[in-house]
Amino acid sequence: MTKQRFAILIVDSATALYRTDYIGRGELAARQQHMAKFFRELQRLADAFGIAVVVTNQVSAQVDGSSSFITDPKKPIGGNVVAHAVQTRLYLRKGKGANRICKIYDSPKLPNAECEFSITEAGIGNALD
Repeated sequence: MTKQRFAILIVDSATALYRTDYIGRGELAARQQHMAKFFRELQRLADAFGIAVVVTNQVSAQVDGSSSFITDPKKPIGGNVVAHAVQTRLYLRKGKGANRICKIYDSPKLPNAECEFSITEAGIGNALD
């Protein structure tokens, strides 16, 4: 990483391996500690090299009794460790056709908002009608 200049580091499905390697509540503390170390290392790399770090994550259905009152009963995997480790959380979901919706879920600098865009063969663009 020091021989060439990079501007972004992308980690896809950051919590996926933790879900398979640490199973059950008995390993929850070890999983959360290891995940916290991983996210601290990502923050250290971002600070040391001046890069942006983008992390994708999984969501799961909220299965408690309150989920029937929520429009979208999905919540991010990783709990408070992930929630406190990242600066801005975006929630991406499928819209109609080729359209996608990006919602600013949590950010210290940006207000909650959402926008619609499309993904086509030409690339990313305005939402299609």
